[in-house]
Amino acid sequence: MINEVFMPALSSTMTEGKIVSWEKAPGDKVEKGETVVVVESDKADMDVESFYEGYLATILVPAGEAAPVGAPIALLAETEAEIEQAKQQGANLSNKSAQPAAPAESTPSPTPEPAMATAAATTSRQNGRAVASPRAKKLAKEYKVDLATLSGSGPFGRIVAEDVEAAAGKAPAAIATPPQPTVAAPPRIPTQAVQAAPAASGDVVPFNTLQNAVVRNMVASLQVPIFHVGYTITTDQLDKLYKQIKSKGVTMTALLAKAVALTLQKHPLVNASCVEGGIQHHGNINIAVAVAMGDGGLITPVLQNADQMDIYSLSRAWKDLVERARVKQLQPAEYNSGTFTLSNLGMYGVDSFDAILPPGQGAILAIGGAKNQVVATEDGMMGVRRQMRVNITCDHRIIYGADAAAFLQDLAKLIETNTQSLTM
Repeated sequence: MINEVFMPALSSTMTEGKIVSWEKAPGDKVEKGETVVVVESDKADMDVESFYEGYLATILVPAGEAAPVGAPIALLAETEAEIEQAKQQGANLSNKSAQPAAPAESTPSPTPEPAMATAAATTSRQNGRAVASPRAKKLAKEYKVDLATLSGSGPFGRIVAEDVEAAAGKAPAAIATPPQPTVAAPPRIPTQAVQAAPAASGDVVPFNTLQNAVVRNMVASLQVPIFHVGYTITTDQLDKLYKQIKSKGVTMTALLAKAVALTLQKHPLVNASCVEGGIQHHGNINIAVAVAMGDGGLITPVLQNADQMDIYSLSRAWKDLVERARVKQLQPAEYNSGTFTLSNLGMYGVDSFDAILPPGQGAILAIGGAKNQVVATEDGMMGVRRQMRVNITCDHRIIYGADAAAFLQDLAKLIETNTQSLTM
């Protein structure tokens, strides 16, 4: 049997994927659940595992090239004897893709059974013969079991070794290969990215996959009615706390995320989002924080349940997220599950700015840098205070001006007078 390996849909917004690398070469043995190819999705590089065992016969889309979701990218042969047949089939596919479409009356060739991430036939028979793994066939001969009498329990009805052993009344051997874990394959050690040559004047540089995803999200955001509210917050107490606990690995990003998360507990509407027909109130407070990628684009790693984590755990989690985001090793839930977003440009000396609302969220907070300002004190004198400007962008379909103002007022109160609550 020859199975298609095709471009999987690794996220709801993915329309095409780019091959980062092939972990197997043509002719290599492939085990069920083994990583075969690494695909660049919208915002991460994902290991794609095989649903079948067999031999990687031919690669249709080489590393560095892209293919639409669902398009064949390689062919997997069940046995070594079928490799040459698969290569010929791959050559035919390549020729057809390079030629004009055939007339409508021509008879289409049978569609091969997919090998990854899609549905396939549910029967254990194909073209009049039993569909079984090589080990199952070997055991059937050894135990004299007729495969035609068995119903497969493997993927899509395929007969596996356990089916043959059960039919023969044999218990699985104690030294059997342990089952593949359901979790993702171990993280790959990323290779050093090749530095792209600077673009010459007048050249048009195509968007990369991540930049395309950002473009789609930003354009979608323009369809939402939004408004902005600004607020000036005195950060003397926050800066003092940061100096005290910075040596323990605490980051300012974690402090700000914690402050926002605690404030959102009092303002669940600001943590909500607009969906068709109503307002979706989220059970968790997941703070996404915008991070610029070195090769262009933007990603928002998510601190999940930020209101429930202590500041030290939150800082460790943030460090880990950023490190893996830089090498595109985040899982989808780690960058698309945010319920509220922070965008901080204060480290660049920016005074204030307005952020674009991310799709699927109700608000985003833009944070400027804290600077010494001369202010009038309560006793009528002049004094110097460190202050930062924050601007919130809100979806006006669900959040109104008073809601945003009350949220910023409580955030300022926490940062200015109750910073010790951030360490609890």
